Amino acid sequence: MQYTLFIPRRPFSQLSHPREVIRQFTPNWFAATMGTGILSAVLTQLPVHIPGMFQLAEALWMLNIVLFLSFSVLYAARWVMFFDEARRIFGHSTVSMFFGTIPMGMATIINGLLTFGIPRWGQGVLPLAEALWWLDVAMSLACGVVIPFMMFTRQEHRIDQMTAVWLLPVVAAEVAAASGGLLAPHLADSHSPFSVLITSYVLWAMSVPVAFSMLTILLLRMALHKLPHESMAASSWLALGPISTGAFGMIMLGADSPAIFAAHGLGSVGEIASGLGLIAGIILWGVGVWWLLMAVLITVRYLRNGIPFNLGWWGFTFPLGVFALTTLKLGAVLQLGFFSVLGSLLVASLAMLWLVIMRRTVVGAYKGELFVSPCIAGLKK
Repeated sequence: MQYTLFIPRRPFSQLSHPREVIRQFTPNWFAATMGTGILSAVLTQLPVHIPGMFQLAEALWMLNIVLFLSFSVLYAARWVMFFDEARRIFGHSTVSMFFGTIPMGMATIINGLLTFGIPRWGQGVLPLAEALWWLDVAMSLACGVVIPFMMFTRQEHRIDQMTAVWLLPVVAAEVAAASGGLLAPHLADSHSPFSVLITSYVLWAMSVPVAFSMLTILLLRMALHKLPHESMAASSWLALGPISTGAFGMIMLGADSPAIFAAHGLGSVGEIASGLGLIAGIILWGVGVWWLLMAVLITVRYLRNGIPFNLGWWGFTFPLGVFALTTLKLGAVLQLGFFSVLGSLLVASLAMLWLVIMRRTVVGAYKGELFVSPCIAGLKK
């Protein structure tokens, strides 16, 4: 049996020229770094020790670095080689939303520097992690402000065409906030942790309330106009992202608030922040349960007619991963076995999803069929 039945001998066989890889490259690809990064993170949080699991998680983190750098080079090359076509993205009502996946993918790498970099290379990685975090903050704020401004001024949107992808540029700020909660306790001097913590609270506030306002509109849109096209099936899971990240962020920011605030004479504020962080995390987790159940039901409905594969499938991974991470964190903090068991089941589901989606992504990339830029659809080159 010839392998050509499954994978063509020549890479990019579906493209007119190999340079189309660059010409058709879009930020959607960075969603793969989000999915890979969150899988790496949750594997280190399992409540039971499994030999080799930490090493597997570290290998996924290193793979994620390779993916992020490769995608960054390809996308930068598109702006250099095809500038006039690349800038069309700002007018596209869907693809432009995926700018948010770039800082969110970068945040998973920064978190990995704390989890894997410190044991491997020591405290010397902390200045790099802090510098990258501030860069991530700047990118997240740019996405969270510029893209909505483009929605208000340049793009065409209709309520019946709305999907949860609207959330992507806004949610980047709260992902950076959660990352800041992980980074702050590692910083040595007294000023840096406080600056990172306060900035993270501001980032959380700039993201979560705005995301919930969009979720309100999304509920109305689905009630009035029903589900979006099956090509956007994975978008039903995106709503789980800001809820879960908001919960995880509040828990992590509150965890070290007492010590950080106390170092600045605000010990009582730190104790309040710690308590509020845990309570807010539990409440938001409960909201996430509702969205998780709804996403499962919607996906089952889509599966009746089949879901065409595209890069949007990566939208299944990050929201599920952050919800699993939050569930495991609540299990560790509250010492309730229910959260630990449920979190472990969610991690297993995420791992299986990642394997399926990564395999299909690699095959689709090799053939070239996943390199499609809707912003320039119909243009000849």
